[in-house]
Amino acid sequence: MGGEIEVASETILKQKEEEVSKLAEKLKDAKLVLLTDYRGITVDSVTSLRNTLRDAKSEYKVIKNNIVKRALNANGETGLDTVLEGPTAVVIAEEDYVEPLKAIYKFTKENEFYKIKGGIVEGKVMSVEELTTLAKLPSKQELLSMLAGALLGNISKLAVGLDQVRIQKEANA
Repeated sequence: MGGEIEVASETILKQKEEEVSKLAEKLKDAKLVLLTDYRGITVDSVTSLRNTLRDAKSEYKVIKNNIVKRALNANGETGLDTVLEGPTAVVIAEEDYVEPLKAIYKFTKENEFYKIKGGIVEGKVMSVEELTTLAKLPSKQELLSMLAGALLGNISKLAVGLDQVRIQKEANA
């Protein structure tokens, strides 16, 4: 009977080690790793958030703190150990960090109990304040739109100015 328990314990231990190893590999390559406190949100809200994050090419998982901590530590990262307390959901984005970060920030504004605990952006550990500042910045698409608007405004002013010069020359001729 004691042998069966030992075999079961070894099997569970191997499964956990494998889980840590897979997660460590995923976290190492991620553009964004965001740790959040998901207390007080409904299943419908989480489902909606998961869909939004899926559209932003990222994933949302609830993973035990000790698994996340071991995976981060396996990558030599200990800067988030202190925030791994209480319920933690992990957002992982492998392609781009801007859209998922904006989605989570917006979600925190709509759900008072949902909080960002900390995260890693392109390999750099960031505080909640730094992550919030990044989330508030305009996206690349918004910046391009602003630039296009500014350029079009200047071109319009130039066209009006040239037309006024033409009208003045015609009047003097």
